[in-house]
Amino acid sequence: GRKLRISGKGRCNLTNAAGLEDFLMHFNREGADFLRPVFANWFSTDLIEFFEGLGVPVREERGGRVFPVSGQATEVVDALVRWVRRQGAVIRTGCRVEHLLVEGGCARGVVCGGEEFLSRSVVLAAGGRSYPATGSDGDGFRLAVEAGHTLTDIRPALVPLEVKEKFAAGLAGLGLRNIRMRVLEDGEEVADYFGEFVFESYGVTGPVVLTASGGIVDALRAGSRVELSLDLKPALSAQKLDNRIARDLEKRGNEPLSSVLRGLLPRHLVRVCLRGCGVPGHRPGCCLKEAERARLRMWLKNFRLTVKCSRPWSEAIVTAGGVVLDEVEPTTMASRKARGLYLVGELLDIQADTGGYNLQAAFSMGAAAGRACGAWEVDGGRCPKLA
Repeated sequence: GRKLRISGKGRCNLTNAAGLEDFLMHFNREGADFLRPVFANWFSTDLIEFFEGLGVPVREERGGRVFPVSGQATEVVDALVRWVRRQGAVIRTGCRVEHLLVEGGCARGVVCGGEEFLSRSVVLAAGGRSYPATGSDGDGFRLAVEAGHTLTDIRPALVPLEVKEKFAAGLAGLGLRNIRMRVLEDGEEVADYFGEFVFESYGVTGPVVLTASGGIVDALRAGSRVELSLDLKPALSAQKLDNRIARDLEKRGNEPLSSVLRGLLPRHLVRVCLRGCGVPGHRPGCCLKEAERARLRMWLKNFRLTVKCSRPWSEAIVTAGGVVLDEVEPTTMASRKARGLYLVGELLDIQADTGGYNLQAAFSMGAAAGRACGAWEVDGGRCPKLA
């Protein structure tokens, strides 16, 4: 439960209230196709009912995000631990799984610390590589490969980005709401986002950055030059913005330009703007030349940042890539490589936007695997009996 405790900035964004079709649009295409039958059997309403039955009431917030009313992820983890103990589960922690026991094409248990733990079925729910300090350091991928599974490339997703521009460090903590962010690969626009953007000492983060980061990581791995183009005034056309600037200059023409621009930009961003436009801030606004005003308008509509790399795995919210989906049966999460083995969650090549989508997918896949394990009959001749 360590990773669950820090999810949603410690508040645990359990799911999203979006309808099924809208919900699926937030996943990669292959993931959406795979999850459709999974969600058909157990979806957000089932999850909410489940947790409220455990005494964890929830509420819907902006963007359809669903959180526990307490705003505490620890409440979610504690409720789950109490529930599994009531079902008779024995929890072993601090015991690293070294190997899966697979004999005759059938999962028979695991090896921990040299000791064998035999079972009729094994659910591999080890998470990806993101936030390795919580325990999910990528071991699950190794275990899946041991069982005969194939992996697509593993890379960080929903991850902050580092930028080349040194001035970003001076903007650390600055959040920009309601901005448009275009992603350019080798000068060509490939994606367009709208929302909140945040500067950090190393570069940038925030919902639009995290959502775009998966594609950006792939582009960087392919050797492309990636830039972010920010439209800081998306509600204004270029002409309306020019008119707005002209009105401000007319009203406050005797003030320094740095002061006039405070009506358009946060204070710390004014310095960056003036430097980017090549205009001295101490000059009176009335002295701004037409060509300089055009550069100012262009900067406000097309403020560029160059992406250098993503932040490390320790800061990635999810892992992109994983077990090839064709090797897992989507209604039961059963492995097609080893009978009695089930794979769920971040181990699979499924990833989604922020907003509760990834956690819902993990819970739904877990529910499917749990039901399948309960129905699994070893005596049916598919696997040999356990000793």
